[in-house]
Amino acid sequence: MGLVDINCDMGESFGYYGMGKDEEVVPYITSANVACGFHASDPMVMGRTVRLCKEHGVMVGAHPGYPDLMGFGRRFLDLTKTEMISYVIYQAGALSGFLRLHSLPLQHIKLHGALYNYMVNQEKLFLELAAEVCRAFGDVILLTLGTRKAVELKKAARSMGIRVALECFPDRSYTDDGELMGRQHKEAVFHDAAIIADRALTMVTRKGIESATGIWVDMEPDTLCIHGDNAESIEAAQQIKKLLVEEGIALKPLGLSM
Repeated sequence: MGLVDINCDMGESFGYYGMGKDEEVVPYITSANVACGFHASDPMVMGRTVRLCKEHGVMVGAHPGYPDLMGFGRRFLDLTKTEMISYVIYQAGALSGFLRLHSLPLQHIKLHGALYNYMVNQEKLFLELAAEVCRAFGDVILLTLGTRKAVELKKAARSMGIRVALECFPDRSYTDDGELMGRQHKEAVFHDAAIIADRALTMVTRKGIESATGIWVDMEPDTLCIHGDNAESIEAAQQIKKLLVEEGIALKPLGLSM
């Protein structure tokens, strides 16, 4: 019987502005990536989201991004290595306070948006970041896109005593190189819950998915991401959980499966 984690980006509301369907999606996931205030969220939302996750037995990770509230963290910023690492540690540290308040560990760190996409092709920098994060927060798991290159990165990280989880996105289209298709393309995001669920099952059971042009892309998914701001995310999450359980795939948070 296989194992997989299902994660969702959460806690992205702030002030008077509401985003996502956190309360509705949380029963169907095993891990949550909680925004930390730079691309979205605020202290009240962070605390509320951590409490929600604890109530549902969902493990929590930090979801730090570029300091780009206006652009939702989806615009590249030319930061120095020191700035980038400091911003990540700062944001994860803020979330850690709320986790301690609710007696929960920081399970993982998943970079957000443009920072996530940039780091996919920066193996040396990613490992430097991972090492600094582990110095700051202990044995946390770093998430990265499950490309062909990332399999080797995961091995390199393991040799350093760092845990890296490979992430796949059933609601996103892939390029032939195994990277996410840019959101500027109209076919970049799937909106049919049945299609999303079927893609999730394929990723887990067949270890891959077809790219947007029909090329098979190999994968080794440790976790599947469901986007909370996708209107179909609730139905998709329900169907994904149902299909995986029927297939004999156990759903467990990363901290219990890696």
